[in-house]
Amino acid sequence: MKTAGAIVLLINYHQVKTKVMAKYSEKASEKVEENLHEMRKGKLKSGSGKKVTSSKQAIAIGLAEARKEGAKVPKKS
Repeated sequence: MKTAGAIVLLINYHQVKTKVMAKYSEKASEKVEENLHEMRKGKLKSGSGKKVTSSKQAIAIGLAEARKEGAKVPKKS
């Protein structure tokens, strides 16, 4: 009895890596977007009054502001 040749693709699910982004509320996303826009325009200031130049810092400021307004944002780690 002959069998038809078939190519079998085996996927090891432990080796497949997917990046999972954190889920934030719409309000938090808007705050972060506003702060990134201000940072790129050069108008975003940190708590000490210095100009923010890092996008990571702009995101952190946006999340902190959203947290103060009561938006759904995960706790600081």
